[in-house]
Amino acid sequence: MDRIAEYRRIVCDFLQEFTIYDVQAQLIFDPVRDRYLVMHNEWRNESRIYGCAMQLDIIEGKIWIQHNSTEIFIDRELIQRGVDHKDIILGFRSPSVRKLLAEKN
Repeated sequence: MDRIAEYRRIVCDFLQEFTIYDVQAQLIFDPVRDRYLVMHNEWRNESRIYGCAMQLDIIEGKIWIQHNSTEIFIDRELIQRGVDHKDIILGFRSPSVRKLLAEKN
């Protein structure tokens, strides 16, 4: 299996496992554009719950963590599943911060 296909499998498995106990969570997978999201769109009593919990994209062979509103360390989870740490981009960080982080590694 090529690396991109393996990364797609890892991302989908990770997000599916994240939502396994949350039947209201919506998994949105766009394998053509390599966009993968977990969304919430529901009511809990009188409170509206709407928003993206996580968004992971695969861009040019790397997994971009675009959004994470959970307390899970997505990068650590992906590394444990076999993703090379050099192939994980913190997309929610500014380009200048990403450059500094890359220089440290």
